Amino acid sequence: MTSLSAKKKGRLWHQIGAFCLPYLCSCFLQTLYGMADLFIIGQFEGAGSITAVSIGSQVMHMLTVMIVGLAMGTTVHIGRSIGAGRRDLAAKFTGNTITLFLGGSLVLAAAALGLVGHVVDWMSTPVEAVTGTRDYLTICYMGIPFITAYNIISSIFRGMGNSRTPMYFVAIACVANIFLDLLFMGPLHLGPAGAALGTVMSQAISVVISLWMVRRHDLGIPLERADLKPRGDILKKLLRVGVPISVQDGFIQVSFLVITVIVNARGVVDAAAVGIVEKFISFVFMVPSAMLATISALGSIRIGAGRPEQAVEILYAGLKIVVTYGVALAVLIQFCAYHVVGVFTSEPDVIAAGGPYLKGYIFDTTFAGIHFSFSGYFTANGRSEISFLHNLVSIVCARIPLAYLTSQMFPDTLLPMGLATASGSLVSVVICVVAYRVLKPKFLHAGADR
Repeated sequence: MTSLSAKKKGRLWHQIGAFCLPYLCSCFLQTLYGMADLFIIGQFEGAGSITAVSIGSQVMHMLTVMIVGLAMGTTVHIGRSIGAGRRDLAAKFTGNTITLFLGGSLVLAAAALGLVGHVVDWMSTPVEAVTGTRDYLTICYMGIPFITAYNIISSIFRGMGNSRTPMYFVAIACVANIFLDLLFMGPLHLGPAGAALGTVMSQAISVVISLWMVRRHDLGIPLERADLKPRGDILKKLLRVGVPISVQDGFIQVSFLVITVIVNARGVVDAAAVGIVEKFISFVFMVPSAMLATISALGSIRIGAGRPEQAVEILYAGLKIVVTYGVALAVLIQFCAYHVVGVFTSEPDVIAAGGPYLKGYIFDTTFAGIHFSFSGYFTANGRSEISFLHNLVSIVCARIPLAYLTSQMFPDTLLPMGLATASGSLVSVVICVVAYRVLKPKFLHAGADR
């Protein structure tokens, strides 16, 4: 009996690793080419250009995570369809996803381009960074269809339990972006505009290659032209899961943008320091993000196959991983925070401001890892609105008000602001634990009846 249990656990960890590691590599590469913009411009330009890229990339990150959140509806429903052996239904979800996102990306790009100037003003952008931020956003907004296309293709593969193929797509984009950044910001001296050009062109290259690969390889989903025709019932199911996650992720990013606005009022040095730390945090958040995607995708397949108890086992395994990772990282950063910030800039004032902020902010890795894992489980069960709720409460009641208060009370250090940011995720953890204990019996019963 013990041997069978050990083999079962071994298979579970193998399945998690087989999905999570390629996804983690994708996150690493995607974050790397985002960090490359900031690192490379820091070698050629001053605080003004660093701030411009930081602000512009934060805005683009907000749009990107909202697109990824909306695409989670595709991942979940394709996963359930595959788990239930309904590949014909998976094809309908795939076709309607393509139609929905293709039209939506064009509308979003046009609307965003019309708001460039307003966004620069809303962000309280320091005078030194206004022109660079405007140039960066204008170019990146034109690339929104490419961002959308990449995430559609990736969500379809992940819904099928395949996280390896999207990893190849982002690897192509990462390599292309680094070379283009070095060209545009180095010899051509294009500054923030060069960073944006490198990002958009690398994403376009990745999309073209990914479409070529899709045409050459059978996805295992019998997609036909009729599946592209919008169907109200299919779109409703996609949006029921995707919209709460997208809005939730949007709120989270808005909260960080508000914090950026608060910091921008303190001057360009603090703005540059926070921008650098935000980039580093997005890097270390790879593991929590990978757990959310893993639990959502693998949990959906298990629930679709009528094995909801295995989704719970996947959740518990994910929690063990993120807590171990988060605690170890928080301890390590207390000893090397200034060195981490110094990797991105040689300006002493920026390093001095960024070190304390990172020391406080890093605790968010553990708390976010926990509520990301629970959010993945809720999403797999089709209850993504729970994730929306706990994030909204944490933002309104903790993250933004505490960040503002600490900014006013401690003008000489960013450490309290870093701790205030992490406090929002702690509120989310409490809500997630309560929701899980209340809803777990219902999830197990509903999943077994599928």
